Amino acid sequence: MQINKIKLALGLVAGMAMPLVASAAADQEAAMKDANNWAHPRGQHNNNGYSALSQVNKGNVKNLKAAWTFATGVNRGHEGSPIVVGNMMYVHTAFPNNVYALDLDNNQKIVWSYFPKQDPSVQAVLCCDNVSRGLGFGDGKIYLQQNDGNLVALDAKTGAKVWSTLINDPKVGATNTNAPHVIKDKVLTGCSGAEFGVRCFIAAYNAKDGSLAWKAYSTGPDSEVLIGADFNKETPEYSALSVYQDVNGGNKEGGSFKKLPNDQIKFGEKDLGTRTWLKPQAVKDGWQHGGGSVWGWWPYDARTNLVYYGTGNPSVWNPDVRPGDNKWSMTVFARDLDTGVAKWGMQMTPHDEWDYDGINEVILFDKGGKTYAWHHDRNGFAYTWNAHNGKLQAAQKVHPFVNWATDVDMKTGVPNKLASASTHQDYNAKGVCPAALGTKDQQPAAYSPKTGLVYSPLNHVCMTYEPVESKYVAGQPWVGATLTMFPGPDGVMGGFGAYDPMTNKKVWYNKEKFSAWGGALTTATDLVFYGTLDRWFKAVDAKSGKELWKFQVGSGVIGNAFTYGNKGKQYVGVLSGIGGWAGVAMNLGMTTPTDALGAAGGYAELVKYNAAPGGGALNVFSL
Repeated sequence: MQINKIKLALGLVAGMAMPLVASAAADQEAAMKDANNWAHPRGQHNNNGYSALSQVNKGNVKNLKAAWTFATGVNRGHEGSPIVVGNMMYVHTAFPNNVYALDLDNNQKIVWSYFPKQDPSVQAVLCCDNVSRGLGFGDGKIYLQQNDGNLVALDAKTGAKVWSTLINDPKVGATNTNAPHVIKDKVLTGCSGAEFGVRCFIAAYNAKDGSLAWKAYSTGPDSEVLIGADFNKETPEYSALSVYQDVNGGNKEGGSFKKLPNDQIKFGEKDLGTRTWLKPQAVKDGWQHGGGSVWGWWPYDARTNLVYYGTGNPSVWNPDVRPGDNKWSMTVFARDLDTGVAKWGMQMTPHDEWDYDGINEVILFDKGGKTYAWHHDRNGFAYTWNAHNGKLQAAQKVHPFVNWATDVDMKTGVPNKLASASTHQDYNAKGVCPAALGTKDQQPAAYSPKTGLVYSPLNHVCMTYEPVESKYVAGQPWVGATLTMFPGPDGVMGGFGAYDPMTNKKVWYNKEKFSAWGGALTTATDLVFYGTLDRWFKAVDAKSGKELWKFQVGSGVIGNAFTYGNKGKQYVGVLSGIGGWAGVAMNLGMTTPTDALGAAGGYAELVKYNAAPGGGALNVFSL
């Protein structure tokens, strides 16, 4: 096991020149070189959720015991994980997004705390619970993206506010739930609000002073989406004006939009962020309020200087009011970190009819001398691209129950939709799988360079989906659909599986009673950790999926498993506190099946396993 006896002093390495990454955040780069730290929301820039620590292994994991806990003092859903650098741990909470700095050398004593002053009304415009997905670290600072749109930099030693920048305006429904990502001299953040008709973006701010470096919108003209002249140079098939045509006028069972043959599609088109919204005269139904939220975990490759991320659903959920492919919602992008200019991007669900956000994390891994980008999309397909040029290597259903499309065209990346699953206004499409929360929601998967496999939590949920008329009003919910949810054909609501990312075929799969809503962790000893909505924190064998250990915590887990080392001992931890889309209805006492966009009915049985609202706590284990 790697246990460094010399603690990293915050600021000691601030002036170091680092190889590959010239960085104001050299302290972050140094911290990530020591496996005892967890200095990035997913451990490393590659988003692997992997640790080289090896003290806890398959032979002794059964002996894991609770080492310590920390109550956050906040109810509601607790997503993400803490940051650990040297002897300091930084813990975040759900709204109001409090931050605690704990001294791991002194019985987790609170060294400093930060309590944001946020208007309580912000909670009303947070789509899917009052969550925060974590913190960022670098340049001697801890970065917090508050729900109210303020990006805050705190002195890592004292907690004093260094700077604060307003990113989004909750008065129009624009909020934030993402963890800030510190890369080189920049802090990346995003935007939530597609359910309020917000035109979202990813943006980079300068770590030193919070000034804006660049902003790239998810919809709009190329100049505002930051699409350069060589965008999709090696994959022009991804830049098509329209891959579907309206064949029967909409509003009818059986589907309006049919995929065109490839020889009838013109590739390499420009300004698709406006031209694929086919009602340009209807501003409120078009790209100007086009959604495309950005709130996931974003990897970075220093060799190419590219950062990767996904965009969310187009606004509104009623597809009939926004004919066209609705680019660049539902897209995975690769952008230059310094300029924000997009090198490549592929839309996974053109003309989304089911709220299959393309927002989930991208994971980078190397194999055979090449770097690949892997993504488990909500639409039920897992995708693998050549990370440098965007060429699609594999696209496969993660589970056979996915029934809205048959497969994916490997040249264009376009799914072959099934008319039986198409949705239209005032028509209730039944038995659509997966449900809107996808085969995976926010809970990140993990990759092990030891096994070469990806380990992914899964939702096994289907739905009825009825689009309805809805008018845009700034700051008011703009959903335009009514949903119910129910277990998929396996009779359960979740699972956890291992996949070969070169083929995206399943290696092993374990069923779970509820969606596995906690993020995964892999370790050098072939262990995988994850949490469940019915309060279990589990360790399984990475090669077989065999359950090796579990512990029931105080509330459902929607946080990400993480690990760190201190004083020669390895610790494994996870935040508990049920919530998120799956648990928000329970937290608010909603019981009508269509409440919380269908989650109230689908996850009604959670009340048998959780007290509401979910109490936030950090749970830490060791041998």
